[in-house]
Amino acid sequence: MAKTKARPQKYFGRHREPLVKLPSLVESQIASFREFIETGAERVFKEFSPIGDHSGKKFELRLAKFTFGELRWDEYYAKRTMRTYEAPLSMVVKLKNKTTGTEKEQEIFLADFPWMTAHGTFIINGVERIIVPQLARSYGVFFESVPYKGKGYFAAKIIPARGVWIEIESDPDGGLYVKIDRKRRFPVTSLLRILGLAAEKEIMGKFENSRPASEAIHATLAHDNAHTPEEAYVEIYRRLRDGDIATPESAREHVRSILSPERYDFSRVGRFHFNRRFGLGTKDADLSRATLSLEDIARIVTHIAEQNANPAAEADDIDHLGFRRVRFAGELLEQRMRVGLSRMKRNIQDRMAMVDPETTLPVHFVNPRPFQAAIREFFTTDQLSQLMQQYNILDEIEHLRTLSTLGRGGLTSERAGLEVRDVHSSHYGRVCPIHTPEGKNIGLVLHMSLYARPNEFGIIETPYAKVEKGQVGKEIAYLNALEEERYAIAHAATERDEDGRITEKFVEVRKSGKPTLVKRDDVDYIEVAGNQPFSVATSLIPFVENDDANRALMGSNMQKQAVPLVIPEAPLVATGVEGAAARDSGRLVLAEEAGEVVYADAQAIKVKNADGKTKEYPLVNFSRTNGFTTFHQRPAVSTGDHVKKGGVLADTSTSVGGQLAIGQNVRVAFLPWFGANYEDAIVISERLAKDARFTSIHMEEFVCVVRDTKLGPEVTTHDIPNVSEFKLRNLDEDGVVRIGAEVRPGDILVGKVTPKGETQLTPEERLLHAIFGEKAKDVKDTSLRMEGGKRGRVVGVKIFSRETGDQLESGVIKRVHVEVAQLRTISVGDKLAGRHGNKGVISRVLPEEDMPFDEQGKPVDIILTPLGVPSRMNLGQILELHLGLAAEKLDYQAIVPSFAGATEDEIRKELKTAGVSETGKRILFDGRTGEAFAQPVSVGTMYMLKLHHMVEDKIHMRSIGPYSLTTQQPLGGKAQNGGQRVGEMEVWAFLGYGAAYSLREILTIKSDDILGRSAAFDAIVSGRRIEESHTPATFNVLVRHLRGLGIDIEFMEAGMQ
Repeated sequence: MAKTKARPQKYFGRHREPLVKLPSLVESQIASFREFIETGAERVFKEFSPIGDHSGKKFELRLAKFTFGELRWDEYYAKRTMRTYEAPLSMVVKLKNKTTGTEKEQEIFLADFPWMTAHGTFIINGVERIIVPQLARSYGVFFESVPYKGKGYFAAKIIPARGVWIEIESDPDGGLYVKIDRKRRFPVTSLLRILGLAAEKEIMGKFENSRPASEAIHATLAHDNAHTPEEAYVEIYRRLRDGDIATPESAREHVRSILSPERYDFSRVGRFHFNRRFGLGTKDADLSRATLSLEDIARIVTHIAEQNANPAAEADDIDHLGFRRVRFAGELLEQRMRVGLSRMKRNIQDRMAMVDPETTLPVHFVNPRPFQAAIREFFTTDQLSQLMQQYNILDEIEHLRTLSTLGRGGLTSERAGLEVRDVHSSHYGRVCPIHTPEGKNIGLVLHMSLYARPNEFGIIETPYAKVEKGQVGKEIAYLNALEEERYAIAHAATERDEDGRITEKFVEVRKSGKPTLVKRDDVDYIEVAGNQPFSVATSLIPFVENDDANRALMGSNMQKQAVPLVIPEAPLVATGVEGAAARDSGRLVLAEEAGEVVYADAQAIKVKNADGKTKEYPLVNFSRTNGFTTFHQRPAVSTGDHVKKGGVLADTSTSVGGQLAIGQNVRVAFLPWFGANYEDAIVISERLAKDARFTSIHMEEFVCVVRDTKLGPEVTTHDIPNVSEFKLRNLDEDGVVRIGAEVRPGDILVGKVTPKGETQLTPEERLLHAIFGEKAKDVKDTSLRMEGGKRGRVVGVKIFSRETGDQLESGVIKRVHVEVAQLRTISVGDKLAGRHGNKGVISRVLPEEDMPFDEQGKPVDIILTPLGVPSRMNLGQILELHLGLAAEKLDYQAIVPSFAGATEDEIRKELKTAGVSETGKRILFDGRTGEAFAQPVSVGTMYMLKLHHMVEDKIHMRSIGPYSLTTQQPLGGKAQNGGQRVGEMEVWAFLGYGAAYSLREILTIKSDDILGRSAAFDAIVSGRRIEESHTPATFNVLVRHLRGLGIDIEFMEAGMQ
């Protein structure tokens, strides 16, 4: 295949290269799963070993060792055969029988564990899914202020990874009180007593160095009824288990158990936050303690008391990113594994109580089903396990970089307020301030910034280059949101000379989350790139600094909705991130070592290395994605080409030359066109359809399930009763449609018959049955037919059957999957968009000769409305238009990084070099009359995308169709073959135009006049006049309502008095 010639790149950035190399964009997901496999799973198994029976005298079961086996198959086979990409998980179990003193060991299979692919996804039952990382509140201690009578009283929340929440709050009486798991409160001195300070003198002595703390403890002791540790245990027990009889022994056992390492885990993250706040060490040894100590509580108490005494004290900002952390796939899996093992442990302990101690093996106790169910439930039904978005490879990579505050243990979109959704200064460089959904999840579903990475505790960090006395150095520091507040950090676009020295004497910086001006020598760090605050999709918008944030948000989201085109094209005006986005998606085929291409076709590429060994790279052809688009790999090299290690061998359906390519560079004019582009409508040239510029391939799968019914098995067959030979022409003898057949609505894809219940036959039917062996009466036609409004060509058939050993649900004999592909050219009603949130629907497809043309006779491809620019404030599209014009004339690809791209003067200069007007405007002529338009028009090249909102999926009409059983009115919506609702306001419109007959028809025979609509249908069929309508069902409802109010309605014949 012919390779597209790559244009030379012209870089317009003020600083040529970012100060740090762009990291792998999906590494955090993959690293998290790797950590789970290597250490996380082992950590969970150790927590649950050993398991003893309830009495502790009969058995002890140890989970000695666990292993993940070899992967069962590769990911493409799993997709093709609708299986899960998984590895077997088994464990060695040692059972110690305390009665007989014997020990037995067995290896037990636990589950087939889903495995992460090389690009961070999971394949469950043949469908690619992704575990979205959760942005949750961090573990640790947090201080908040509770207002009371105009004064703020401080409180602390101690949040562990596992176990009870402990809250310490201050009271207007000066005392400090504790709540455990939001139960009734008790004095903090009771908690101090059980942690080792028995006497009041010891308690007071502990806080003698802090006057506010000493006073608070003194006030608390006055309200404390407990005077000894035993009494303290009882007091706490009463608050936790109200109504239970408390003895000192049971109280001690219960309170100690809830704070024991088995049930309470403050976690390394919690300990890290705690130690950093109180200026303690953060090395591994300092973070090992998992429970709370006396010293911990004493520090918290002192801090609360001192904050209360300080009028300028501020509470923690709970929306600050420093108090949040990301839980990636590995940690979420670890949590679900813990749930599965705890269910299994209960099961094991119940069995230990029932079995005979003499004849037992470990396998008699271990039932892995609860564990398997927990894992399966997580992957199939959890809110964070989502079907992967796959409209294009940018959509995939951004879904992998999504952070969700929703899900188990998180927020809900109904309860979340405005504060938690808002952009926070701590998001800078960590979470994109632009890229978020537009609906109810706005601000709750976020995307990681380009250079952000999580540290070992899941806290997001971002890189900065060290600045010494105004000189930018080579040292790079990764800082989290709390750490960076101590430093003065300059923007990446800060002017500096060739040696990296900042040129301005005073520099605008961020310090403590606020902008300020400092001397050049006082700058501590500088950002590494202009697009550091943004996500991948937002970084792909050129001139994003000239766009309003709302439109940039739409541009970010719409790029992910762009469908792969048959002839992809890289953008003329790019930002430099396109290559990294395509490469890190994991969908390109890259050379594993340098060599020469010795063979290349659509199926495979072969590369011979320096040692003479040939490596084959198989390619994926037209595979269906979750977004019903097609994924296809095209060779980017030819036989004889030399490739380097990591070089691109094959592109995807949305990349060209290793660069993301999700749209087309088209010639655009901003011009009102006789009302056809009113309200953001778009006028396009027929040339775009002729040249297949916006043509895309869409693929859908239709499934026919063959079941075993009570009356006998269903059968797929070519022999279907009462169906013409013409309709069966494309079916084979098994009743399955042939590959290559053109199918339209109502065509049979899989012929299937189902046994009917025996009915009483008449003597005549019995005679016919005996003579001709008539079978038509025994079965009914339940064939899979093409859905209404859909068309295409059959490109694939997959048959899964019990006979061939495929795993099917119970009661299913066979499952037939038919893949139908269709080629969609661009048409009226399709949605087009640029990268700046400039979207619209095509209203006209004009002949090429009717489009406006320039002095050279070159017509434009698309006409956009000029009114779409001023109020939307997305001027980036105008700058892209002008620079695109220059880039096309001078034949280069313009690279324009965010916040440091081409200036207005540079664009003017490029336009002058290209030999066009510096204004970017030119005289255009009307294609229909040949006359020039009155004003010069902005014309240039813009990158336009075709979005997945296509008219063919949405257009719908109904002549006859189903009615609702309750109201007898037509159903609504395309899926139900419904009608269009004529509501109250639409009725007023008909009244306003005096359309009485249309209105009567709509409200009676087209709606719920049951007799009238049948009579009207018969009249139309037989060519008679439609008679007067009858009473609609709605009138009966009104009559019944009136009767309910005690008003009797009596119907009378017309003319009666």
